[in-house]
Amino acid sequence: MSDLLITRVTAHPLRATLATAQRTSQGDWPALEIVVVEVETACGLTGIGECLARRGAAGYARFIDAALTPKLIGRSAHDRRALWAAMRGTLTGRTGGMLIEAIAGIDIALWDLAGQDAGQPIWRLLGGAGRQSIVAYASSLNWSDDARAEQELASARARGFTQVKVKIGRPADAAIRRIRMLRRLAGPDLVLAVDANWIYDADEALAVGRALADEGYAWFEEPIHPDDHAGYRHLRRHLPIRLAAGESDFTAADSADLVVDRTLGLIQPDVARSGGITETWRIAEHAALHHVAYAPHVGWSGGICSAASVHLAAAAESFLTFECMVFDNPLRQALTRPVIGDVGALTADGRLAVPDAPGLGVTLDRDALARHLIRD
Repeated sequence: MSDLLITRVTAHPLRATLATAQRTSQGDWPALEIVVVEVETACGLTGIGECLARRGAAGYARFIDAALTPKLIGRSAHDRRALWAAMRGTLTGRTGGMLIEAIAGIDIALWDLAGQDAGQPIWRLLGGAGRQSIVAYASSLNWSDDARAEQELASARARGFTQVKVKIGRPADAAIRRIRMLRRLAGPDLVLAVDANWIYDADEALAVGRALADEGYAWFEEPIHPDDHAGYRHLRRHLPIRLAAGESDFTAADSADLVVDRTLGLIQPDVARSGGITETWRIAEHAALHHVAYAPHVGWSGGICSAASVHLAAAAESFLTFECMVFDNPLRQALTRPVIGDVGALTADGRLAVPDAPGLGVTLDRDALARHLIRD
């Protein structure tokens, strides 16, 4: 095992315009942004990571350069927890926001380095769970008109998915109509779930949740604001459906109480937001301790986030299902070689292979990186 002394950290802010804008209850997203981080070492190994930076990716990159990189140069990449704590100490106040998302990209790169140095995939460094493949769900049917929803559902089924997630929004009665329409089209055997992106108040969420339970949906994701823990407990007392949340969390502490009392039946941290693999693994382990299911959030992130999420899914004890995005996203489909966790690799029975190459098992496509680099 080499010392892995860090010599350079480079942050690349990226932006990609989508061929078709994605629509959720929060609005349209015609373009996506992320930050790719490279951590170089004296022995010649380079690890790569990704930060969730939906807007202002160039600002994230400048923050990494100015505030976090000085904490890393000359130190061993093996000391991931010490480095995480050092980066966290850069700012005072509550843990969250841009700081933790920036740390996430660096932390993923450190794990990539550890895997490369050991000659082992990250899921094996995490302990592994003996999985050679993981079940995946199609994400997501847009909150758009009925015709588009019907077409997207048919497309997901044709690709081999046995599980599909649906975006819903306001008004609640329109969401309920969509819920019932899609169940009718899907039939009883296809697993359906919904994501509201916290658009509802508690009363609206109760009405929608009852319809979901009646129609046999698997979970109700982010029905209300992520900070409204009392509201989540209110919904849990009155709804016979699994509640899901966690993509808005930055650390294990954010939803720890909702996991402990089983208000949440499914926790969904995003590794590119929730402090990288180090903190996301803490969330997954805490969920397993309390018999709460874990499903990594991938969303509109890039190929590095997707690859890291597959490793976490492969290793996590309480893993339930993997979010496999079905819309075209060049930051996911063109940025790495190979592409891991993408719909193009889905098997006929709706599963994804677990990679066996060292580290993340992917390398950067330099042409794609240059093509999407934010230069202004």
